[in-house]
Amino acid sequence: MSTDPGLRRLALGTLLSAFRGEQAPSWAVDLLAEGLAGHVLFGFNIVERAQLAALSASLHAAREGVLIGIDEEGGDVTRLAHRLGSPYPGNAALGALGDPAITRRVYRTIGAELDELGLNLNLAPTVDVNTADDNPIIGTRSFGADPQAVAAHAAAAVLGLQSARVAACAKHFPGHGATLADSHLELPTVDISAAVMRERELPPFVAAIEAGTKSIMTAHIRVPALTGDAPATFSRAVLVDLLRDELGFDGVVVTDALEMLGAARYAGSIPAGAVLALAAGADLLCIGADVDEALTLACADEIVSAVRDGRLPAARLEEAAARVRSLAAWTRSGDRTDREEPGLGYPAALSAIRIEGSVDRAAAPLIVQLESESSIAAGRVPWGLGPHINGTEQVRVVADRADAAELRSRAGARPIVVVGRNVHRLAGARSLVESLTETHAVTVVEMGWPSSWRPSGARAFITTWGASHANGRAAAETLGLAA
Repeated sequence: MSTDPGLRRLALGTLLSAFRGEQAPSWAVDLLAEGLAGHVLFGFNIVERAQLAALSASLHAAREGVLIGIDEEGGDVTRLAHRLGSPYPGNAALGALGDPAITRRVYRTIGAELDELGLNLNLAPTVDVNTADDNPIIGTRSFGADPQAVAAHAAAAVLGLQSARVAACAKHFPGHGATLADSHLELPTVDISAAVMRERELPPFVAAIEAGTKSIMTAHIRVPALTGDAPATFSRAVLVDLLRDELGFDGVVVTDALEMLGAARYAGSIPAGAVLALAAGADLLCIGADVDEALTLACADEIVSAVRDGRLPAARLEEAAARVRSLAAWTRSGDRTDREEPGLGYPAALSAIRIEGSVDRAAAPLIVQLESESSIAAGRVPWGLGPHINGTEQVRVVADRADAAELRSRAGARPIVVVGRNVHRLAGARSLVESLTETHAVTVVEMGWPSSWRPSGARAFITTWGASHANGRAAAETLGLAA
């Protein structure tokens, strides 16, 4: 433990910790009083609104200037609505809708709700340009595949959130949209030139900066042309030379969770990663979700040790802590907006629906939902048509274990609606769907990121651009099955 209280307080002032439970443990509150920057809340901290408001109040009571962060992207990634699914469409649906004014209103509503609950840092929006159909971690979290369109929605989202005095955090810099690996599990490589990056990945970040985003989150990705073998989170060429000097960003650089293997394996440990990130130019270090007092203190102690042994200049630590304090002060100043249009998400999701082919609403179908794993970012959140349908029969199957003949027999003379997320990527799904089309009228409802694949013989292909509660209701209404 550090014997220099000033240095220890500075180190704590760069850390975003986390804790398990619906109430804050004593250590989580005590460290805030000692200078910890704040905590990130997850679904496991949230039961309902009154409980969340009380939890936030208990954290703010520790001292003035506490940051309470959350990943509330709307759509597939929600913490507030993790039990039922988000009432807002996610970025892909908003991008498909194509109206940045609606994006701004949705994010303004989300921001006002967070502010009302005492949360002042939203680790959103995701502004990655999703250029890889098989991207396992971005997908529907992205506004789309066109850099300029994504840029317009990125700016709108930032303006919407920050009108509620909730700090936005554009992520994941310098761009996670072209990856085919998940940085929670490994270090993805985006092997492109700096010129391609500037043309394709950076425009949304430039737009977010011009819109005044208070923070930007780093990506645990390797871009050899810029970062060498290191993740961008540990690259001064990315965080200082590119983001600060070239793009002119003067806000807070937030790391993605340092517990993620894309960072932790390279650094050797989470505390070592904290030092590398600070040295590279990050200001606020998100430790992760699986955090306790011991890990938080280990990170602080390693930062102190790094200053003492010369690995980290004291001026760099002071600069980072000062930026974090400035961000917290911003969240406490200025006017708030009233919460705007809490029911906006459902009509927006409906307007984003895309139909190829013709939908037959005359006959009640058999609904076949294809089970799929949730991404680590989204967690286990309910999805599908189940909560929204009017008693229509539904079965859940694993595509590569399903018996097409049994499903045909069960459907009888009824048409079949197949519902899935990223159907083209599910093992056995393509062959199952195309087998069903040989004997039945089949409609596919794609609730993930669509690819170019379309099943031969299908009557209709419906894209919802996400699997939130709002997207599910929109799909049910489109099929004429809404309760």
